[in-house]
Amino acid sequence: MTEFEKADVDGNGSIDQAEWDRMAFEDKRLKMLDDDAQRDAQRKMAWFALFGMLLYPFAIILCNVADLDEAMKSLASIAGVYFVLLRLSLLPSTARKPTQKERRITNDGIRIIR
Repeated sequence: MTEFEKADVDGNGSIDQAEWDRMAFEDKRLKMLDDDAQRDAQRKMAWFALFGMLLYPFAIILCNVADLDEAMKSLASIAGVYFVLLRLSLLPSTARKPTQKERRITNDGIRIIR
């Protein structure tokens, strides 16, 4: 079954306005689901990063209490790099995205962001 046959629900050989509206509605529904899934993934990444940032110092203290001096020194020496890389890993998901009013595509396909 081709894409045209899937879109032509009534089978009359042409796609009328109701079928176009149905496809547009389905497209909007899928975009909403994708946006929702993206927000869920970003939320999970943020929680994971938060717990990592909060538990990292406790791991250093735990190594100190357990007399694992070499492990404690190793964890403490990479702490600065860990926090910077953790923040950089979240940067793409927390960056500001242009709103619909700021985005506009002209007839020649050039995107203008204001």
